[in-house]
Amino acid sequence: MSVQGKTIVITGVSSGIGSDAAKLLRLQGARVIGVDRNDPMLTLDGFVKADLSTPGAIDDAIAQLPERIDALCNIAGVPGTAPVDLVARVNYLGLRHLTLGLLDRMTGGSVVNISSILGAEWPARLEPHRALGQTTSFADGQAWLAQHPVPQETCYQYFKEALIVWTYTQSQPIFMQHNVRMNCVAPGPVFTPILGDFVQMLGNERVEKDAHRMKRPAFSDEVAPVIAFLCSDASRWVSGINLPVDGGLASTYI
Repeated sequence: MSVQGKTIVITGVSSGIGSDAAKLLRLQGARVIGVDRNDPMLTLDGFVKADLSTPGAIDDAIAQLPERIDALCNIAGVPGTAPVDLVARVNYLGLRHLTLGLLDRMTGGSVVNISSILGAEWPARLEPHRALGQTTSFADGQAWLAQHPVPQETCYQYFKEALIVWTYTQSQPIFMQHNVRMNCVAPGPVFTPILGDFVQMLGNERVEKDAHRMKRPAFSDEVAPVIAFLCSDASRWVSGINLPVDGGLASTYI
C-alpha cells in the first residue's frame, strides 16, 4: 500500500478523523496539505485556512492548492445540530464544488468522501437524491433545496444519503473522463469532538436502543487507515463504493 510521494489534500484536517488521517498519510510518506476553518494542531506540509460553506471561499482555497494533487479526502463536515442550510452547504454542496473544482489537477488520483452509516436509507429517497445530484452548480443546488426543503431533524442523514448517491452515480463518469476514482467511507459513531452533537441529534432513546448493536464507538485512528488505503495505489481498481467502517454495526440491521 503506497502513498509515498503523493500530494494529498485533506479537509477537516484540524481534528478528529481528518487529523488522524493526515498523521498516518504523512507517516507513510505522503505530502499532506490541510484545509480547515480552524488552525491545525499538527505538522503538515501546507495549510489553507478556509470556510467551505460558500463557493467563493472554496474557489479561493482552490487557488491556493497545488497544481498537481494525487488524492482529495473530503472529511470536513458539520453535525445535524447545525442549521439545515449550513449542513447542506458544507456536507454536500461545498464538498461537491471543491471536488469538481480539483478534478483537472488529479489525473490518476483518488477522491475519498466521508459519508456515514446514517446514510444507509438512501434507497428510500433515491429519486430526489438523483435530482439534487443533477444540479450543475452550488447555486442551482441551493435553488433545488429551496423548492424541496429538508427537515432539521433528519438533515444530517439526508445529506449523507445524497452524498452516497452522488458518489455512486458520478464515480464512473469521473473515472472514465478524468481517471480519478471516487469512493465513500461510512463510519459509525466515532469518538470525535462532535460525538456529543450526534447523541443530541439522534436523541437518547435512539442511542440507547442501538447501544447493544456495537462494542463501542470507533476511534478516529481506526477509520484513518481505510482512508489511506483508498488514497493508495493498492486501491487503484476500487471505484464507486460506500465502505462501512463501523465495527459491524450496519450488519445488525439486516
